[in-house]
Parts: sequence; C-alpha cells; structure tokens
Amino acid sequence: MHSDTRKQLDEFFIQQQQQAYKMAYVLTSNRDDALELVQDSMLKLVQSYAHKPAEEWTLLFYRILQNRIRDFHRRQGIRQLFHAFLPASEDKTEHEPIQIADSQQNQPDNELQQTHTLTQISAALKTLPLRQQQTFLLRAWQEFSTREAAFALSISEGSIKTHYSRAVAQLRHLLKENSHE
Repeated sequence: MHSDTRKQLDEFFIQQQQQAYKMAYVLTSNRDDALELVQDSMLKLVQSYAHKPAEEWTLLFYRILQNRIRDFHRRQGIRQLFHAFLPASEDKTEHEPIQIADSQQNQPDNELQQTHTLTQISAALKTLPLRQQQTFLLRAWQEFSTREAAFALSISEGSIKTHYSRAVAQLRHLLKENSHE
C-alpha cells in the first residue's frame, strides 16, 4: 500500500472511530462487541477498498459496519436459541447509555440534562427494530442523506424513508411518555 494512502486511511479512521464505535455500541449494547465490529469493518475497508478514492470510504465503511452489525444480531439470535435449551447461566450484558463525556462529575446542569436526555434516547432507541435503529443513527446522527443511508444498508431509498419515519415517530412517542413520568 502506498504511504500516502496509508496516511489518508489513518486520518480517516481517526475521524470515524468514535462515531462508529458509539453507533455499534448503541446497536450491540456491549463495548467489546462494538469495538470488535468497528475494528473488523476498518480491516475489511483496508483489505477490499483502500484502492478506491478517499471520498468513497465513508459510505463504504458504514456499509461494511452495518452489515457486520446485522450479522452480529443474526448470530445473537442463534445463540439465544441454543441458550433456551441449555441450563440458565448468568449472562451479564452491559447496558449503558451513550456517553457524551468521559466523566459526569462537576458538570453544569445543562450538561447533566443532556446526559439524561441522551440516556432516554439511547434506551428508547434500543426498543426499535434493528433496521430502524440503523436508519435513525445513519440519518440523524451521521447525517447521511437518504441515498447514502440506502447504500450503507443495502436497501432502497424508499425503505430508508419508511424506516426513518417510523423510528422518529416511535422515538417521539416513547420520549413523550418518559417526560410525563
């Protein structure tokens, strides 16, 4: 690999790693799984698409990541079937909200409110079907266009619009319910 390409890839991964990790974490609820999915996606991008123009890497990377997340959920479904037939074990999965800061100590009130709101959004997001979660995160968080999100998820633009609309409506409903409690 050419040294300029390597340097560009390094910069690309530095720019994308935190957002990609947070997205994977929200969709897997497990730090180690999220990290592994992001690293695996980065490796796949380098192996298969390093020769592509740098402008295409973002969409390709998120397509790879979303496919890896979908595969992860398929494997989890199969594992759950096997666990249903095995004796109960203490499987402790991490359930943490999206973090906007490393520490919540000594934060001003507005930052604490943002953290609380993010926690509510994270919990509400986890109740949505996987495809709606993915669509919402790509459109709202990553600010992908409908076309870009469709490419990343390998589905039609119409499906993106439908999934996004349903996700937004359900999140509004859930967050409105939580604000009245």
